Amino acid sequence: MRLSLFSLGAALLPSLALGAEWGSGDRGKVPPGFLTTKGTNFRLDNKNFAFVGSNSYWLPLLTTKADVDLTLKDARKAGIKVMRTWGFNAINATELPTALATDLTYYQVWNGTKFNMNYGKQGLERMDYVVKAAEKAGVKLILAFTNNWQVGGYGGMDLYVQWIRPDSRYHDTFYTDPAIIAEYQRYVKIIVNRYKDSPAIAAWELMNEARCLGDLPAGPNCPGKRLLTKWYRQQSDYIRKLDPYHLITTGGEGHFFWDNPPKFWSNGELVSDYNYNGQAGEDFEEDLTLPNIDFGTYHIYVYSWYPQLIYAGSNFSAYEWGLQWIQQHADAAKKKGKPVILEEFGVPTYQDKLAFYPGWVQKALDTNHGIMPWQYGQLGLTESGGNRVIKYADAIIDGASPNDTNTFYKNQTDIWSIFTRAAKIQDARSR
Repeated sequence: MRLSLFSLGAALLPSLALGAEWGSGDRGKVPPGFLTTKGTNFRLDNKNFAFVGSNSYWLPLLTTKADVDLTLKDARKAGIKVMRTWGFNAINATELPTALATDLTYYQVWNGTKFNMNYGKQGLERMDYVVKAAEKAGVKLILAFTNNWQVGGYGGMDLYVQWIRPDSRYHDTFYTDPAIIAEYQRYVKIIVNRYKDSPAIAAWELMNEARCLGDLPAGPNCPGKRLLTKWYRQQSDYIRKLDPYHLITTGGEGHFFWDNPPKFWSNGELVSDYNYNGQAGEDFEEDLTLPNIDFGTYHIYVYSWYPQLIYAGSNFSAYEWGLQWIQQHADAAKKKGKPVILEEFGVPTYQDKLAFYPGWVQKALDTNHGIMPWQYGQLGLTESGGNRVIKYADAIIDGASPNDTNTFYKNQTDIWSIFTRAAKIQDARSR
């Protein structure tokens, strides 16, 4: 999730118990407690693992262990089995004094062509505790390694470009430049080696919402050259060599690359649909064929993607579009024989959540999805007296975790119950 999306346009490996399942690809026999897949299903310890999860990018940004414990305990009590969070937070060296003064969690500091890693109390020690607490709470984590978005995105891939290739003005330089790839892989190796023995890790995620463009524009080789698919292949193969057991996924929004994409009228012009024409750079269907991409992900933000089509009197239905998007990804995943997660979705108003979420969630349930709304909201946080500015516009206010208008909280019972109901259905399918 980007908070303001642009308009359309360690130890020895655990011993293997008898009965451990064979994983997908070349994963071999997976240790107990590690997720695996079988066809279009997730599996855990020889049983199907159907789940409702959620997103909490701010979880490692919490400064107290008590608040981390509270968040994961309450989430699990609500039926959440998987939590996706940022496994990254990069800052420029000029931001370091402010980060230290505000107790901000950060992992990478950029002040040259190579980042400096923060292993300390405001760095990986906080992620260490999140992983430990998740294991204790029975919640599994999806960790993303970087972000397509820099502004408001806690670092992101454009920082790599700006520091390593300051002569380049293109976002997609990240996917091809050898020095940038080497630094990305150096970071990935640190994170994977640190947590690869933990059953709390559900999956490694290559990036949040990779596209040809971000805060920097796309270059002439992207889209159209399958750069993202090649990059997904390169990085997933690299991670598999580091960690033979955990699942790996893209973290993509699920854009298609169709020969004949849908078209719609915009400002008096018939235009090709960005979500289907390959312009974003992804190819959801081809990416699912990669041997070390174990499952697919996609997102839904209809209001951000189609603002020009949503107005009084329009015949465009954001709700129906979402149902179609869900079905199309279910069909693609079934055809490729891999699981799929509706990994992020959100609409801005309470009324729209009530109108859209029951049908979207039911469609996902009917088509064998993992379901992960953006984003989980926690109440009762106590750090800094329950009020703390984290970074950007992100803040804990009166004990409530950051609210980007997509956030849902326990006291919003009509919304909360949509997901707790779904979680019970998924639990019944996991027995």
